[in-house]
Amino acid sequence: MPRIKICGLTRRQDVEDAVTAGADAIGLVFYPPSPRFVDLTTAAYLAEAVPPFVSIVGLFVNAEPAMVRETLAAVPIHVLQFHGDEDEAYCRQFHRPYLKAARVRPGVDLVQFALAFPSAQALLLDAFVEGYGGAGQTFDWSLVPSALGKPLILSGGLDAGNVASALARLQPSAVDVSSGVEVGKGIKDAAKMAAFVAAVRAAGVAKSGTERDGPNG
Repeated sequence: MPRIKICGLTRRQDVEDAVTAGADAIGLVFYPPSPRFVDLTTAAYLAEAVPPFVSIVGLFVNAEPAMVRETLAAVPIHVLQFHGDEDEAYCRQFHRPYLKAARVRPGVDLVQFALAFPSAQALLLDAFVEGYGGAGQTFDWSLVPSALGKPLILSGGLDAGNVASALARLQPSAVDVSSGVEVGKGIKDAAKMAAFVAAVRAAGVAKSGTERDGPNG
């Protein structure tokens, strides 16, 4: 069953609704230019609403190492997500599990990208746009090789309507959604989050049933 991360939460109620919907992880954005940015005081307050066994992921973009360490001291982050131009030495210096984001477009060799981050827990694939983040856009899924050598987390323009197709096509270990469950940037919608989680779970159950039945049913 694919894991589900809901990213870019800025309000306590949205965190609670994401957890109630069944999210496995919530993402907090520590990139000041983002409309979903949260400061340390807000992030610590949001983290209080996260129960055991739901992971808190902290997203950074080309941050000064001191800023990352300050965040780790203030907020109980389980996994780091690096979405900028960080290299492997930078990512591993914090001695914390991390995800490395790749911005997908023609010409980007994702296999070589994966090889450049041997210590990464997984690769997160997002659409390439100006700036950082996928801006709610999907990318050409045919650009993803069948074997990356790393667990794959799929992001970029996912919502309840297209996530089943994405899962069937790429079979990622996890999916990451933000704008697809929002009514405004950083403002989540409880019904959209519930619908997204339900769509992922339904697709996972259907896949499991097909595997048990075998090719002849």
